[in-house]
Amino acid sequence: MKRLSILLLLQLMVIVAWGQYTLEGVITGNGEPLPGASVVIKNTYYGVSSGTEGRFQFKNIKKGEYILAVSFIGYESQEIKVAVPAHEIVTVELKSASIMTDEVLVSATLAGTKTPVAYTNLSGEEIAGRNMGQDIPYLLQLTPSFVTTSDAGTGIGYTNFRVRGTDMNRINITMNGIPLNDAESHGTWFVDQPDLASSLENVQIQRGVGTSSNGAAAFGATINLRTNTLIREPVAEYKTATGSFNTFKNTISASTGLLNDHWAIDARLSKISSDGYVDRAFSDLKSFYLSGGYYSENTIIKGNIISGIEKTYQSWQGVPSVRLNNDMEGMQRYEEHEHFSSEETNQMINSDSRTYNYYTYDNQIDLYQQDHYQLHISHKFNSRLNLNTSLHYTRGKGYYENYKSDEDLEDYQISPLTIGNELQESSDIIYRKWLDNYFYGLTFSLNYQKGNGTFVLGGGWNTYDGDHYGNVIWTEFPGEADFNHEYYRNNGLKKDLNIFGKYNYNLSEVISLFADLQYRQINYELEGIDDDLRNITQAHNFNFFNPKAGVFIKPAVNHEFYLSFSTANREPNRTAYIDANPAYESPVNETLHDWEAGYRYSSSAFTGAVNVYYMSYNNQLILTGEINDTGNPMMVNIDDSYRQGIELQSRLKITPELDWKNNITLSRNKIKNFTEYVDNWDTGEQSVFEHGITDIAFSPGMTANSTITFEPLNKLYLSLISTYVGKQYIDNSSDNERSLDAYFVNNLKADYSISTGLFREITFHLMVNNLLNESYESNAWVYSYILGGQRYKIDGYFPQAGRHFMVGVDLKF
Repeated sequence: MKRLSILLLLQLMVIVAWGQYTLEGVITGNGEPLPGASVVIKNTYYGVSSGTEGRFQFKNIKKGEYILAVSFIGYESQEIKVAVPAHEIVTVELKSASIMTDEVLVSATLAGTKTPVAYTNLSGEEIAGRNMGQDIPYLLQLTPSFVTTSDAGTGIGYTNFRVRGTDMNRINITMNGIPLNDAESHGTWFVDQPDLASSLENVQIQRGVGTSSNGAAAFGATINLRTNTLIREPVAEYKTATGSFNTFKNTISASTGLLNDHWAIDARLSKISSDGYVDRAFSDLKSFYLSGGYYSENTIIKGNIISGIEKTYQSWQGVPSVRLNNDMEGMQRYEEHEHFSSEETNQMINSDSRTYNYYTYDNQIDLYQQDHYQLHISHKFNSRLNLNTSLHYTRGKGYYENYKSDEDLEDYQISPLTIGNELQESSDIIYRKWLDNYFYGLTFSLNYQKGNGTFVLGGGWNTYDGDHYGNVIWTEFPGEADFNHEYYRNNGLKKDLNIFGKYNYNLSEVISLFADLQYRQINYELEGIDDDLRNITQAHNFNFFNPKAGVFIKPAVNHEFYLSFSTANREPNRTAYIDANPAYESPVNETLHDWEAGYRYSSSAFTGAVNVYYMSYNNQLILTGEINDTGNPMMVNIDDSYRQGIELQSRLKITPELDWKNNITLSRNKIKNFTEYVDNWDTGEQSVFEHGITDIAFSPGMTANSTITFEPLNKLYLSLISTYVGKQYIDNSSDNERSLDAYFVNNLKADYSISTGLFREITFHLMVNNLLNESYESNAWVYSYILGGQRYKIDGYFPQAGRHFMVGVDLKF
């Protein structure tokens, strides 16, 4: 692994001069210079933006012929052929577009070429090339500081991810500028939108606080998803794939193209199924996407319907470390210490070490449907001013079903039943916990550009209304309880208002300034009883001010520097509130101060980037081991913690046929003074341990990705994809007994495209995952306790599948 680190570091520091010529030009539209136009040399890594006078320049260009791709919002894109050395300045005149295009709809939430933040863009083609049925986090995992995990072990079904060690509950995610995070939990479960990747135009990941956006606070990253934009020509596709663990993926999509110069309709239908690597970890996922739009010279009206339904067998408990390590004494201790019944212990002992699943009940499932309705309206008043507005409505409803043996009837508000002379106070029970919610609101942005400045005024208003309730659907001794007996119900009502202003000003051709001010107001009310029958009625209000500022410097055409400072505030989520100890003060909001500094270099055959960050937290919410009045763990605010690191990226075209793209993150993630609480079963109290400086849980000190792509024949691509994730602690004590080992996983991918008379294009795919059959776990949980003066633990690790494969074919008509 040390060799891997050294190789990556060395190659990331290499800068090669590939030529000695300069190519200069100017971009105009309607006779006026166009500052900020995108100019890309096709089939290279070289791209620039035009300056304040519409001028652009490329240096260190080899002699030869090239194609320049030029684009600017509101104008028709153009490609021109140029020769190097050029004998005169190249002039490109763009024509005003006959219709507006969808790029304007989300421009307010995206980072631009001169925005001083660390970001990565993924095109629709890149996403489609990786899409073999896995969840969206697995399609993004090759970006810097990104770590993924899968409950089922294959990336299909429930997945989780972290960016810079920050969990998904602290990552802001929007789809077409509309919040996607659950308003109460702050999490995003892409399993609820199966195969959404097949309808994505592009994705932008902003690491750190990033730019202002709607919805949940961004503490680790902002992920902006944009669904398909206008497809001008009719097209239809059928994509199918199959592979290990009875995995199947089928997708049908079609577009009308632009009808009568104004109308367009797109549709997709998908189904994904898999047995999963873990025992009984099946997934049955279905979704559709329907979009219709009206386009004119100055106006876009577009509606989207995105619907998904997921049915997954629960594999949420993981595999105990004693089972992974074939520790017979440890497995028997689960019964001795009353964690498992005798039957459950025997089932664990007789299961496979890596695919064991605690759940055996036939219908131990999670079933949820989520429907998204979006209406986007964009209008251009003139060449300088446009307004975007979006209305949205999301409807979600579903449950997970559990079987429990020998449960106290009173815990389910069922009266004990006398049978003969015996009072039955407990029973086997099957229950369903429901989530029935609505999320609706609007977002807007007013965009104004004049001279050297661009101003955006934006914001949103959103309301979440969600019912949580539980029904007992079967019990051995129901007494007077009815079928579907409801034993708890509570409601969460959350209103979220935000407004922001952004200003970009080009001080000169070299220096650009950036300012971003956001105000956010939150009102959150909980009412009712929870599943443990506690009354959780409460109300909370927040007013946050989140300022951001930065500078972007481009001293030469190949070199870019940036520096920024941002503040973000995040309210506690539902779990933090309902698990809080009523004897203590409620948890308070977390605050993050984020410093970012970076450098980017680009040439025709090499790009490289370095980003340094320091993220300082006040009142970060973490698990310390403290419990509430009912014995459940609770999130606790701590005084000081931080993350600091360096992110390195590069891409090198070694030969015209051989491409190497990679990144590496080295970081320190610390709690300055951590106090741990451990349940002491001997005393009935909690023992306290002062640890001093410790590592933040699930924050590896090193992550790295590498993709080497070789094109031996035209349109035949062979890729070796490698991922390394360093050691992670699964609690905040920095104890090696409670950690995840580092892992290094390699995948092999092959893609080959041909054209025929019947099909516009046929593409064949082969993906061999975990090529070297590495045994590793990517996530875990742990509970510690003291008994007989000795410390023990129960835990759950999530093994990932060994070598497995997928094959597929795409047919484009």
